[in-house]
Amino acid sequence: MVLAGAEASEFMAKVFTIPVPPNLNRKKRERTTDPRYVDGQRILVEAMKYLAKSDPMSNRRAIEWISEHVRTRFRMSDSPLG
Repeated sequence: MVLAGAEASEFMAKVFTIPVPPNLNRKKRERTTDPRYVDGQRILVEAMKYLAKSDPMSNRRAIEWISEHVRTRFRMSDSPLG
């Protein structure tokens, strides 16, 4: 169903953005690497290598699941910056 004219505008929403100027006086936090973060990534990669060596065809779904975890959840939620 295609709506035209005034009918279409009844279903539209306006989005307002409020620009915030950057605070130039704020000190930037020094970046430090959390060894637990690096070890966690290393362990997941080692697990994928082990699964690929033992039986790549039957472990394919497990390898894909771990790979997806490394690419999305692990990197987004577990920041080494704390």
